Amino acid sequence: MPIHPAFKFALLLPILGVIWEYILHPYLNIAVHERKIHPVNNEYCKKVPQLAACEKIILHQQSGLLYLACSNPLSRVQWTPAVGRLNAAGASRDDFVAIYDPKRSTVTRLKIQGFESARGLSLHGMDVVESTSKPSELFVYLVNHRAPLGGLLAKDVGADSVIEIFKTTLGGDTLTHIKTVQDPIICTPNDIVGSPDGKSFYFTNDFGSKVGIIRHLDMLGRKSTSVGYCHIENGCHYAIQNMHGNNGIARAPNGTFYVANCKKGGLTILEENTSDNTLSIVDFVPADFAMDNLAVDSKGFVWAAAFPDVVKLVKKHFSDPTFPAPSAALRFSVHPDHNANTTQSISRYQVETVFEDDGNVASGITSAAYDADRNLLFLAGLASPNLVICKL
Repeated sequence: MPIHPAFKFALLLPILGVIWEYILHPYLNIAVHERKIHPVNNEYCKKVPQLAACEKIILHQQSGLLYLACSNPLSRVQWTPAVGRLNAAGASRDDFVAIYDPKRSTVTRLKIQGFESARGLSLHGMDVVESTSKPSELFVYLVNHRAPLGGLLAKDVGADSVIEIFKTTLGGDTLTHIKTVQDPIICTPNDIVGSPDGKSFYFTNDFGSKVGIIRHLDMLGRKSTSVGYCHIENGCHYAIQNMHGNNGIARAPNGTFYVANCKKGGLTILEENTSDNTLSIVDFVPADFAMDNLAVDSKGFVWAAAFPDVVKLVKKHFSDPTFPAPSAALRFSVHPDHNANTTQSISRYQVETVFEDDGNVASGITSAAYDADRNLLFLAGLASPNLVICKL
């Protein structure tokens, strides 16, 4: 006997409800277009136009110096593998690391030494780490999205991405190349956390594949992203797989790792298994905004660059960097009123919007770092027209 269409629909309703509640609804909330912007702490800010298209910034807390991984906005429009922009002919080959000194308002573009690759530097994520043996020496870890070789088209095979390791001295003007690390595990690298010996690092893969329609399934909840670990002498392996929406990564002084979710928002908290350099998830903190790069300030708070309007950022700002895209900076911390022994329903963590702007002060921000000692918030973005510094 044939099944009545109404009965079929009744069977389908619970499935559709689950898809809506757990897959589509969270992403529509995050990706909502024309979200109302509530300006927060955007009054006392200044812009540094010499530092445009700096996807990642790292604060050296003791000196107050800011390190930035920069390109130029027009190149970002053509060549940003993380968002599927794969016109290698338009890629910059001379991206650079710069230092900004807030005390003197000076910009120093570091000169590259010992790096001979004809494919140059197309920079994305970065970490800057003090050497354990010599604190004035810094190791600089860079995600380099190279164009593919052999006549292959990036739109067909994706970027040939690697991790570059350099060293410099604190406040110095040169960057000396140590090693290029290439491995199949380094598939779609986005951000990186380096070690103080210049030999190992953790990094996020922001997709499970370089190209193809399957990448779009991540927007529907597919858990394809990962964190990898590499040692220059022992090779690479996955530290953890089957995560969702991985983007920025940071490590606290106590060894806790944090990974930002750029699809549905939120902060994943992980602990390191030092015996085999793997990571285990211990908690997740939801957030109302999709998030990019992370930073841990000197007080232990975790900061995230966040996107109040993902559609405007990806569809408009990344196509035309002069188009302003709203920006936000979130601060994560343990809630002061939370007590594991209490019966009150107080969340363990609190998430505060410490900065928010419609894009006219800070546009398309992908990285936020806070100097807690000097009360300065630094904001920069993948295709942003300038570095922004705000007094909080």
